[in-house]
Amino acid sequence: MASVSDAELKKMTQEERVTALGMRTEQLTGKSLYVEFDPDAEERFTYPWAPDVDFNKRTEIDCDGKTVTEVNSNIRELMKEGYGTIVLQNPRGMHSLGVGILSKLNLIIEGSTGYFSVGLIDGPNVRISGRVGWSCGENMMSGTIMIEKNAGSTFGAAIRGGDLVCRGSVGSRTGIDQKGGTIIVGGDTGALSGFMMQRGRMVVCGNAGKNLGDSMYDGTIYVGGEIKSLGVDAVEAELTDLDKKWLTRKLTQYGLMPEKGVDHFTKVVAGKMLWNYDNLEPSEKKLIL
Repeated sequence: MASVSDAELKKMTQEERVTALGMRTEQLTGKSLYVEFDPDAEERFTYPWAPDVDFNKRTEIDCDGKTVTEVNSNIRELMKEGYGTIVLQNPRGMHSLGVGILSKLNLIIEGSTGYFSVGLIDGPNVRISGRVGWSCGENMMSGTIMIEKNAGSTFGAAIRGGDLVCRGSVGSRTGIDQKGGTIIVGGDTGALSGFMMQRGRMVVCGNAGKNLGDSMYDGTIYVGGEIKSLGVDAVEAELTDLDKKWLTRKLTQYGLMPEKGVDHFTKVVAGKMLWNYDNLEPSEKKLIL
């Protein structure tokens, strides 16, 4: 962006200031913002401080008698020592367990966890044998999380990448503000799932509660069962051969492929009749121009 003085900005109209400052003014209605990364790409982005771990080097942590801060610190210390597989025993519903892991790691949690489990992660593969509380996997960037039983509300809130999978059912507001990645639910999902969804894909093998996809801007939701009701600006779309191929691959990968296949799934997308969130920014920024 060329340098523009304050005096020049003051002489411009609002629209000219937005353009001069490099902010988007293009109307995006009807266009897709979804970008899918190539899983076969050779280039990988890792943090320079990420420890070099060996998946064959395995150890265990007994959570009994420890605070969550102590357990999470133990995980980081063991990763620095090169442990690539860490098993957490006796989590007993502990909140915020395994948050903020920004490196590859095979993390196995034997039992159930509380709120905000393995949120803010970027890279690890996590398997949880029990249930999880609210906001599991919130803001995850990459990696995989597999929950063997049920999950609470706001499952995968604001997820940006990776695969978040629950074999059982989940609560309301699943994938609220989802910005990328894939959420897969083997059972049912509650009301307002996909609320304000922006990118990514959500798959629900069972039923979906009322107001599915309410105020979604982009992204795709697939439902194998019944939909109680669609939310504002959420509409059904044609299930293409490409959709079926992707669903078959993903559900087979996690052992959740229905016996009758995927032809019966309903595809839900944004009707794109609402204002576009990318266009909100200029109107907010005008307060400081």
